[in-house]
Amino acid sequence: MAKMGKYGIVVGVTAVATALVAWLLVTIVERKQEGRQYPLRLTEIAVDEPDPAKWAESFPRQADGLRMTKQNLGRTKYGGSENYQKLDANPNLKRLWAGYPFSIDYREERGHGWAFVDVTETKRLGDQKPGTCFTCKSARNPSLLREMGVAEFYKTPMRDLVTRIRSEGKELAIGCADCHDGKTMALRISRPAFVEAMKARGIDVTQATRQEMRSYVCGQCHVEYYFAGEGKYLTFPWANGLKLDEIEKYFDDMEFKDWVHAETKAPMLKVQHPEFELWSTGIHARSNVACADCHMPYTREGGVKISDHWVRSPLFNISQACQQCHRWSDKELRERVITIQDRTAYLLRKSEAAILDAIDAIKQAMAAGATDEQLKQARRLHRRAQLRWDFVASENSMGFHSPQEAARWLGESIDFARQAQIAALRLGRMPRRAASSAGRLRQKAGDASSPVHRRSAELVAGIK
Repeated sequence: MAKMGKYGIVVGVTAVATALVAWLLVTIVERKQEGRQYPLRLTEIAVDEPDPAKWAESFPRQADGLRMTKQNLGRTKYGGSENYQKLDANPNLKRLWAGYPFSIDYREERGHGWAFVDVTETKRLGDQKPGTCFTCKSARNPSLLREMGVAEFYKTPMRDLVTRIRSEGKELAIGCADCHDGKTMALRISRPAFVEAMKARGIDVTQATRQEMRSYVCGQCHVEYYFAGEGKYLTFPWANGLKLDEIEKYFDDMEFKDWVHAETKAPMLKVQHPEFELWSTGIHARSNVACADCHMPYTREGGVKISDHWVRSPLFNISQACQQCHRWSDKELRERVITIQDRTAYLLRKSEAAILDAIDAIKQAMAAGATDEQLKQARRLHRRAQLRWDFVASENSMGFHSPQEAARWLGESIDFARQAQIAALRLGRMPRRAASSAGRLRQKAGDASSPVHRRSAELVAGIK
């Protein structure tokens, strides 16, 4: 009986082991088959098909990720996906952008799924804004650009483009057609301005590697740009290169300005969202790490390897976005990122304070009767200081994409702002009356006992 019991146990264990091995073999075969079949298109998709629902029939995993971009993950220390008003969080922005629409409305950007809604609801854009403002906000745009022609699309009022899309039944935000060819599924550039700008730099994007394309599809929208000519033609200022200094020279050579500052009357430049430019100067770009490697990292579902289409901050997905290369804990990696961002934020606040002091000094000189010719240098320095501050402030990584370059820009911003302040104050050499006026202006801008304003007082006292 004892032997029969032992035999029974052996038979049972053998049966279980056999079943497990069989299950494992079947699973392996299924996964291999799944991998061989992928990508499996169940329906034909047009080259510029704007509706993600039609892509979802063949690519449900990617579609699920895309839908997740509408999820509110809340605020992080320096960003997040909550649509809060940044002007309330930092009132200094209203003066820095005085006279420009960003001083009226400037909100934290949300995920790609909100692009259509957010651009149509912002108070920055009036009825007369051109279609150029809408270029990157809808998956319908690649087909519209083809149907209408690029120049016609740009000069068409944005409201007309929006009305046309809504009349078709869906408010289509950023989707599959923005980055993929519906026929081949290959990554593609669907916005002509990127192709034109790269050509101006001597780069043929049709020869790009797949890894390069995993950044280029992001770089066609996450960039600095301006509207050229009466037709508001979308143009990237890259003819001299991607670095801030090269972009500044491009604008200076053509004597371009976005607006005139309401307080100082300086001809100003407004930076958009130069993620591609800042990333291009950083260690990740130099190491051939693409935007998608961190914001859309590869993941495995069953036998299929895909890019995670829930595009979001790597801080929400450290294990996939960071730990594939960096073998440290979540806590350690998060702290490294926050340390970089804290230092950048500190320099940003210093830069803002210096620019505000320069604005006050220029206003004082204007009140004292300084001429436009006399103020030319101070205004030029104001423009240079604020351009550098804005490149970091409007870029969506709080310096992380290239910490040393961001710090360099902000160091120069502080330097140029203080030079602007000194140049304006020297115009006076006058009046105790002017000095007391400057004191009153600084009182209005903040606490006169603060370190920033003490520094202003020292500068004034040092001018003989």
